[in-house]
Amino acid sequence: MLRVRIPDDGSRAAAIDPLAQLNPAQRAAASFGIGQRCGGEQQHPPLLVIAGAGSGKTSTLAHRVAQLIDCGADPGRLLLLTFSRRAASEMSRRVERILSRRAPAHAASAISSLPWAGTFHSVGARLLREYAARIGIDPGFTIQDRQDSADLLNLARHGLGFSSREKRFPLKGTCLAIYSAVLNTQATLGEVLQSSFPWCAEWQAELRSLFGEYVHSKQAQQVLDYDDLLLYWAQMVGETELGREIGERFSHVLVDEYQDTNRLQAAILLAMKPDGRGLTVVGDDAQSIYAFRGATVRNILDFPNHFTPPAQLLTLDRNYRSTQPILDAANRVIALASERFTKDLWSERSAAEKPRLVAVRDEAEQASYVVEQVLARREGGVRLRSQAVLFRTAQHSVRVEIELKRRNIPFVKFGGLRFLEAAHVKDVLAILRWAQNRRDRLAGFRAMQLVAGIGPRSASRVLANVAAAAPACLLLDEQPVPEAAKPAWREFAALIASSSAGGAPWPTAGERVCRWYQEQIERLHEDPLPRQADIEQLALIAATYPSAERFLTELVLDPPSASSDEAGPPLLDEDYLILSTIHSAKGQEWTAVSILNAVDGCIPSDMATGSAAAIEEERRLLYVAMTRARSHLDLVLPQRFHVTQQPGFGDRHVYAARTRFIPHALLADYEQLSWPPPAAAQPPASPQARQQVFDLTARMRAMWK
Repeated sequence: MLRVRIPDDGSRAAAIDPLAQLNPAQRAAASFGIGQRCGGEQQHPPLLVIAGAGSGKTSTLAHRVAQLIDCGADPGRLLLLTFSRRAASEMSRRVERILSRRAPAHAASAISSLPWAGTFHSVGARLLREYAARIGIDPGFTIQDRQDSADLLNLARHGLGFSSREKRFPLKGTCLAIYSAVLNTQATLGEVLQSSFPWCAEWQAELRSLFGEYVHSKQAQQVLDYDDLLLYWAQMVGETELGREIGERFSHVLVDEYQDTNRLQAAILLAMKPDGRGLTVVGDDAQSIYAFRGATVRNILDFPNHFTPPAQLLTLDRNYRSTQPILDAANRVIALASERFTKDLWSERSAAEKPRLVAVRDEAEQASYVVEQVLARREGGVRLRSQAVLFRTAQHSVRVEIELKRRNIPFVKFGGLRFLEAAHVKDVLAILRWAQNRRDRLAGFRAMQLVAGIGPRSASRVLANVAAAAPACLLLDEQPVPEAAKPAWREFAALIASSSAGGAPWPTAGERVCRWYQEQIERLHEDPLPRQADIEQLALIAATYPSAERFLTELVLDPPSASSDEAGPPLLDEDYLILSTIHSAKGQEWTAVSILNAVDGCIPSDMATGSAAAIEEERRLLYVAMTRARSHLDLVLPQRFHVTQQPGFGDRHVYAARTRFIPHALLADYEQLSWPPPAAAQPPASPQARQQVFDLTARMRAMWK
């Protein structure tokens, strides 16, 4: 029997009005420049959408993409830039769902998962491979993660003799941070040293020489680092002919989280779309909190005036997340910013409960208070996973973690380690990277030493031979290695051959590498069992990619995060509390949020008060933390902090004041309380009890008579 599915009310409404689910501001943003003309390839004027926290910006942007496709735009000519691969995938899924509600047959043919949806770095990598022959690079380049980049920089540092100076030269991590800051901020080396690394200013000439050698080493090995993907892309579109050609490939460019872009990313967009036609950027200047990564709030504040006439500005200010009292408090915090796009978030979610300012004696009592409240809300029906404890820096949560462990409360902490930082995971990736690019010295040096009997000297000799040989003449199994290592070496050489381009198909090649490594793992590590599980997980991840190249690229550019959990890893079906730095919490929301250490010296951090711009970013950080809460918000204020002195000087305490971002004039927005509450008064003692006095002092004297 043929069954006909009757669409629900939402489908009927979408068929009549595809933007029926949007509020008026969202509708204006989704349909800007399209209107009734429905000319998909017709490029609209530049548009800036200021999307407040919880205002439905993802839904709005997805509807805009769907509207463009529905009106004839080619999905293959839409460039959608996000800041994580997951965000790009989610955007593609939303667009597909929206189009399927409008016309299911059209959606199936129109959507090929938006082929140009991705992060700035992943899109940059694709374009660089496509245009490699025209910009003088090898299309088979490999991409280094941050740790490998630091190691390569360290090799150059040693080679130039900077590690043996009488005065200590900056370490590799600091050198890489300086190099990255120069590229991403587009400032001079001198300016970066003066503003962010003044203790390294005396080494300016040596650092310039070091960075030159580092670039030479990368080019010789056909590797690019994380920053190169943006730098080469920017340089490529900076050439007028190439910039126009690449810009014309895309009828529309849409950018999410524009407040998080750095100067290099803004330069790329302006070079591709110098007149702004077809360019839409979405973001919130009040949530620009990543200056330490090179992001600048100036990009979004100055965006309208880059074009003539200025870009159209639309604002999404209806919040679907928080109660109005929480929004009132957050609005008044950000209203004191020195420069911003004016907007006041509003919500239809009314509530009598105000955010709470909770004064506690010290960090120990702060931990007790937070855990008591978490348990009380859990008993009231709020799951642990619907609650979060947020903090400015990772060490601020130590006392809370200890208290959670003591009470056996499971939790996950975000803002900690990365999956790819584990040695065994890096080993497997090094093998795959070297199989793809034999000139990648770091990957080869690490991979070869995994073979039994191969040490640094043998690995260096093989790398020198590889560098000197023509690619077609390279025979790995004939390389000079110690006699005892030859059987294992031949097996490894065969593995490399089968994993390289033209060898076994993907993901079979990746599975073979993982199996080989698992056979070596007991020899290489003292704790093989947990590492075996990680390698199995890595093989599963690899199988989801179409090629080794895509796997290695995407995993470096968007690595999965690992949690740091003092109470033990929670089971997948177990409830657990969320602990997170504020930076890692951006984009998330919870029913109840507790913000630790809402005092000067912590928010703002005493390390981030060197300039007015830094203080303004700290204000935005508090705003981001406050707007993560749906219904309950606590800001906890320890009055006293324990400070450990140098040996021999004892310990001391310092007293803290409420954060400067909540001055006295804003206190009416909060409920103020102290914890623990004052003890109840004891009933007066009876006359008989008052007469019972014991002279213990006389007793103590009598002991020595």
